[in-house]
Amino acid sequence: MAKQVQQLDRVIIRFAGDSGDGMQLTGDRFTAGTAEFGNDLSTLPNFPAEIRAPQGTLPGVSSFQLHFADHDILTPGDAPNVLVAMNPAALKANLGDLPRGSDIIANTDEFTKRNLQKVGYATNPLEDDSLAEWRVHAVPLTSLTVKALEGFDLSKKDAERSKNMFALGLLSWLYHRPTEHTIKFLENKFAKKPEIAKANIAAFQAGWNYGETTESFSVSYEVKPARLAPGVYRNISGNQALAYGLIAASVQAKLPLFLGSYPITPASDILHELSKHKRFGIRTFQAEDEIAGVGAALGAAFGGALGVTTTSGPGVALKAETVGLAVTTELPLIIVDVQRAGPSTGMPTKTEQTDLLMALFGRNGESPVPVVAPMSPSDCFDAAIEAARIAVKYRTPVMLLSDGYLANGSEPWRLPEVSDLPDISQEFTTAPNGEDGTFLPFKRDTETLARPWAIPGTAGLEHRIGGIEKADGTGNISYDPDNHDLMVRTRAAKIAGIDVPDLVVDDPDGDAKVLVVGWGSTYGPIAAAVRRIRAGGGKVAQVHLRHLNPLPANTGEVLKSYDKVLLPEINLGQLALLLRARYLVDVISYNRVRGLPFKAEELAGVIQDVIDSD
Repeated sequence: MAKQVQQLDRVIIRFAGDSGDGMQLTGDRFTAGTAEFGNDLSTLPNFPAEIRAPQGTLPGVSSFQLHFADHDILTPGDAPNVLVAMNPAALKANLGDLPRGSDIIANTDEFTKRNLQKVGYATNPLEDDSLAEWRVHAVPLTSLTVKALEGFDLSKKDAERSKNMFALGLLSWLYHRPTEHTIKFLENKFAKKPEIAKANIAAFQAGWNYGETTESFSVSYEVKPARLAPGVYRNISGNQALAYGLIAASVQAKLPLFLGSYPITPASDILHELSKHKRFGIRTFQAEDEIAGVGAALGAAFGGALGVTTTSGPGVALKAETVGLAVTTELPLIIVDVQRAGPSTGMPTKTEQTDLLMALFGRNGESPVPVVAPMSPSDCFDAAIEAARIAVKYRTPVMLLSDGYLANGSEPWRLPEVSDLPDISQEFTTAPNGEDGTFLPFKRDTETLARPWAIPGTAGLEHRIGGIEKADGTGNISYDPDNHDLMVRTRAAKIAGIDVPDLVVDDPDGDAKVLVVGWGSTYGPIAAAVRRIRAGGGKVAQVHLRHLNPLPANTGEVLKSYDKVLLPEINLGQLALLLRARYLVDVISYNRVRGLPFKAEELAGVIQDVIDSD
C-alpha cells in the first residue's frame, strides 16, 4: 500500500548530535539537495568552538537548522518542526526550542544509561512519557547503519560513523529530496577511499529504503519548488559569497588581489576559498599573526594590488595600528571583520554585531574609515564589490562588517551576469603631476579628494609615504600645526564625501508611524517580523543601512519622518548611540546578545508593542 504524501508550504528541520556525529555535513548535504530541488532556503549552523568537547555532553552538541519553502523566506526559522536527535544531549539541548506537536526522530541506540546520566536524565525520556506532547519516532540509527554495512570490510566503529548518512537518507525520503547530488558528493569526497565511499552511499540508500518500508513513517512530505526570478542559482554561504565578491572586485578593478590573513573563526573560510583561485591572479598569504597579515596586505596595496585582510573582532584590535597607517598613507585596503561574540575570545562560533564602534573609532588619532555591512549571505558578494569600489576610488581602507550568522548561513544566490557588474577600475598615475615636472603624491582629485596612486619604481614618480604626518601635496614630513589641521580635516572630508545611495524606505501605504531600522544581518529577522505585522493589519515601515560611514545623506530626514524609530541590534545599542547623537532622534533600542540571531516572532512582538504604546 502506497504511503500518503502530504503537501507543505515550508519546513524547518534541525539536525543535532555530538560534535563528532557529522551534523554540519549532514545539514550541508540536505541543503544541497534542497537547493537542487528549487526551494527557497535559509540555514543556521550552530556548533561548539572546541575542537572536540567531551562526547555526549551538552557543551559538545552541534546542530544545523534548515528552513526551506515553496515561497520567499528570509530567516532559518524561529523553531524547528522536526528535530533529529542523535543522542540524549542533542535532545536535551534542543527540546526547549521545539514546539509541542513537532516531530522528534531519536537515535535510540545512543540513549544508554551512561549517556542519559551525562546530561542529567534520571530516566529515558523516550520511555517515560515526558515527550508525550511531541510526535516521537524512535529509530535505532546506529545499529541499522551497522546492519546495512555488514558486507563491507569495516570495523564496527567505522561503520557507526556512517549513521549520519543513514539519517540523511531517511530525511531525504521523508521530504522527497533528490539523491543524485549526495551520491556524487560522496564519490568525489572519498575518491581515494572507494570502500568508504561505497559504505557511505550504502548507508544513505539504506536510510532512504528504511523510510520507504518502515511503519514508523506512514506519511512523507512534499514542499514544491519556490517561484524564483529566472536565472541560474546555487546555494551559497556568506563566506563563499564574500570570497567570490572579492574575486569579482579584483577583476572589475583590473587589479591583482592579495589576501594577507591569519586563521580565525569565523573568517577562515574566506582564506580557504580564495586559496583555490590562483587562476584569477589571487595570491593568499597565511601570515604568522594578525599584524603580519594586515601589514602584508597594506604592502601589497602600496605595490599596486587590491589588498585585503580577513579577521574577526580580536584580530581587528591587533590590526588597528596598521589600519591607521593605511588611513594616513591613503592606500586602498579592505578589512573584512566577520564579527563574533566577545569580548576577548568570547564565544568564537557565535554571532554578534558588537564591532561597529571599534570599526568606526578603534584607532588612535582622527582616522575615519568607510564601513559597509552586508545584510544576507548572498549580499556578501555585492558588499565586497562595494567595499572595493570605495577603497580604490577614494584611496582609503574600508571596513566590511559581516558576522558569524551570515558567514556560516546559506541561501540561494542567483548568479549575476558578468556584464552587469560595475567597472570599478582606476588609473594608476604614470606621469608627474606637479607644475615643475615633479610628482606630488598628495595632490588631490578635486571631486573625490583621493591622492594619486603610483606604483613604486615608476620612473620619475619616486615618492615617500609613511606614518608620520605629511605636508599637503609634496608628502614631505611635516610638523607644522596648520598643515596637520588641514590634513586631518581633508582626510575626514574625503570619507564624508563618499558617494553612497540614499535610503529607500519600505512603507507601502506611506502612512506608518513606526519605522524599524536595521543594519547588517538583522535584515532577515526584521523583514520577516514586518511581514507578520502587516499580515495582521498593522502599519510599519522598514529601512536598512548598508553604509554605516558615511551614512546616507537622507538618513536624518528619514528618521525624523516617523513618530517612533525602533532599532534592533545584536549588541547593547551601538548604532542607536550614533543615531541619537548625530540626529537627535529618540531611537528606541532593542538589544539581545545571546550569540544567536533574532527570531522573527520575537521582533514582531517588540514592533507591535511600539505600535501600541502612546
